[in-house]
Amino acid sequence: MGLARTAAALVVLSGALGFVGGSWAGDCVAIDDFSRTKVGEFPAEWKPRKDAGREVYTVLEERALRFLRAVSRGLGIQAARPFEWDLTAYPVLSWQWRPLLFPAGADERAAQTNDSALAVYAVFPHTVFSVKSLKYVWSAVVPAGQHLSSSRGLTQVRVLRSGTERKGEWAEERVNVLEDYRALFKETEIPTPVGIAVLTDSDDTKSSAEGDYAQFRVCRP
Repeated sequence: MGLARTAAALVVLSGALGFVGGSWAGDCVAIDDFSRTKVGEFPAEWKPRKDAGREVYTVLEERALRFLRAVSRGLGIQAARPFEWDLTAYPVLSWQWRPLLFPAGADERAAQTNDSALAVYAVFPHTVFSVKSLKYVWSAVVPAGQHLSSSRGLTQVRVLRSGTERKGEWAEERVNVLEDYRALFKETEIPTPVGIAVLTDSDDTKSSAEGDYAQFRVCRP
């Protein structure tokens, strides 16, 4: 998705976000394991930015693991899951993801090629008309560890993984959202996230992208 359009898309998503809680016991709390959604359907309690997103994101099951399959054919549509949580108690966001098809020619450093097989957002309120977000990306070419910024600074991007060698393999991520928020936005406040979002997009490269997401949780340090 083009850099200029990302903020507008997240504003629409944030309008649908509200508190959807879980059982706050133990070291981790599930945001979604997709167990409440029938296989073959768009995930329950998620909100697509556009109705066409219901065709992009589908819950599947493999070896007893429920997961969200994303198939983008020249589209750039996010899906968001409302979930408000306390970063002081649960600063870590954890999930699994698996790239299946990287968008041809994608490079997140340029607006005209800013597509990713996999991206996960932590979304925060900002103003009535905008949100802030931390975006975590699996890029085909941008080196892991690189920091990017878009949407006039409202979206801060961390490249968690790079390369296509692990295509078809699951990987687990754990990111400290509170530390990343303070470091990348250069603020000391403790914000309250209003949800997460995912994006598998291929609109800028006019190609295709596919990937899977599973086991979204927030955890204690």
